[in-house]
Amino acid sequence: MTYVPISPKLLLWACERNGKTVDEFSERFPKLSSWIEKGIKPKLKELEDFARVTHTPFGYFFLSDPPDEHLPISDFRTIEDLKIAKPSPNLIETIYAMQRRQDWLREYLIRYQAEPLEYVGSASLNDNPEHVGNEIRQRLGLEKGWSSEVKTWMDSIREFRRLIEHIGVYPVINSVVGNNTRRKLDVAEFRGFSLSDSYAPLIFVNGSDAKSAQIFTLAHELAHIWLNKSGLSGFKDLFPAGESYSSGSEVEKWCNIVAAELLVPKHELNKLRDSFINEHYDITKIAHGFRVSPIVLARRALDLKLLDKISFFKFYNHYKSLEVAKSSADKKGGSFYQNMNPRVGKSFAAKVMADAIEGNTSFKEAYDLIGLRGSTFQKYAEILGFNIP
Repeated sequence: MTYVPISPKLLLWACERNGKTVDEFSERFPKLSSWIEKGIKPKLKELEDFARVTHTPFGYFFLSDPPDEHLPISDFRTIEDLKIAKPSPNLIETIYAMQRRQDWLREYLIRYQAEPLEYVGSASLNDNPEHVGNEIRQRLGLEKGWSSEVKTWMDSIREFRRLIEHIGVYPVINSVVGNNTRRKLDVAEFRGFSLSDSYAPLIFVNGSDAKSAQIFTLAHELAHIWLNKSGLSGFKDLFPAGESYSSGSEVEKWCNIVAAELLVPKHELNKLRDSFINEHYDITKIAHGFRVSPIVLARRALDLKLLDKISFFKFYNHYKSLEVAKSSADKKGGSFYQNMNPRVGKSFAAKVMADAIEGNTSFKEAYDLIGLRGSTFQKYAEILGFNIP
């Protein structure tokens, strides 16, 4: 029987890395306290189980000191201008998984002689963000009456994702790590992130967030692609209870304004000025016309002085309370295979499957990229129109 000599501080670090105490893990691992306090060696199988449960790379336990983990991308998250210190294992693993997808996709596109996307990095912080918002709007084809084609939040998110994917950006919406429903992503930690690239730009939206916020996050991360600035975003309560969209770093301020103009153009909302002045308005109904969150619409109306602060915060607090109640009542998770499309992207999955069938990508790599194996991989392939041998 193999026992593993290991530094107790690495075991303690693995617990803290998950935001939990030793006692919280001791129910699952009764010997944990003695491993840490008395230096008793765990069995190899016990250590492997502990690594799996704590989501810690097994090799880390053989280091002399805990590694200093850093985010692999820029961190634009701020809460009252203070950086969030330690990223969770769930967040780190999600970013690495998306980077692996992006690396594969970039090589795939170059192999098939794709051209770099000219809009990636075409903007700078010196550009007027509202002008850039309108430019992105035109690029996506939002001027063609897209909102008349969708009826529900899910429909609007699905259509917005489709338009983004159509121009060459790969949007992912997921609320868990990969397909592991036990590992929920925390919206308090981050709302989304962008991985900019001239061939395969990717944006990730935390699906744990309210549906009404996800479209804004998609638009916000798209602005990061125009800037060619990869990074993590985490704007608290979508817009903090302050003066404007201007909380956070300069990049976040700029991207928030781009997203607001992209989704609710100033000239279109200004057409309703008389209704706001006469107080004959229904914010939720107007927002539905733009297919955006009522909070985004109200925020935009406040900036354009169509709403005063008292009216805005009265509506803001009321709507947030309704949204929390609705979120608590709605526990349905949807079909597993329906969820795969936003989690992976049909276009990306189809490319990986076709490449695996042609022998250019191993099926093992295809399984890892899509996050499915065996019969579930085959079933999803069949749904997408592939016959896996």
